[in-house]
Amino acid sequence: MSTVSPWRSAARTDPGKVRTRNEDAFLDCPQQGLWVVADGMGGHQGGDLASQLIVASLAELPIRKNFDDRVKDVSQCLRWLNRRLGQELTVIAGRQDNIIGSTVVALLVEGSRAACVWAGDSRCYLWREKRLYQLTKDHSLMQQLIDEQQMSAEQARIQPDAGALTRAVGACEQLTLEILELVVHPADVFLLCSDGLYQGLSHDALGSALNLNAPAALTRLFDSVLSGPARDNLTGVVIRQ
Repeated sequence: MSTVSPWRSAARTDPGKVRTRNEDAFLDCPQQGLWVVADGMGGHQGGDLASQLIVASLAELPIRKNFDDRVKDVSQCLRWLNRRLGQELTVIAGRQDNIIGSTVVALLVEGSRAACVWAGDSRCYLWREKRLYQLTKDHSLMQQLIDEQQMSAEQARIQPDAGALTRAVGACEQLTLEILELVVHPADVFLLCSDGLYQGLSHDALGSALNLNAPAALTRLFDSVLSGPARDNLTGVVIRQ
């Protein structure tokens, strides 16, 4: 793999205005064609530990020549971390019923191929030809109500525990990951982000920011969210050629 990447990226995280601890973490490795956002499960002891462990473990994966093998390595690493977070670290925390977990969204790019791997409600967006596409689908109770009960987003949002996750690393004995593969176009722009970022922004605001270069896009996104309540940690990674 060439040491010169055609991709340029910028990443940023902020605790927001309410929380003292930042449980988000990110990985920004354009030379490896790998970017990650992890959001430790809010309210659970060790959420920051979980997100940082995910990022550190994925950063240590070897660079393999075969893209399919790289996608497989990321998936296997996350499943191993799921077992570790679900067993060892939960016991270490002192309570066996205490969940230590995190969402994760990872993007791998090599040549014209890209793959998004995720569990939870951290998202990957694609800005292509002036249109914004949400590549990931949230693993949340709200999304489940929309899919299974045919509720509108407005109806689902007001249901009890609508924000509860249905998948996350460390939350269940078996981790089910979702993987989406796509062909990259020359002017594509990707955004990985935690819910603290996208929940504070409209679809139009996300898209207009991604017209800018990566650092400027992040500045626009963060300034917009931090001008409001910013009750949650927020993290974003913008990736473009």
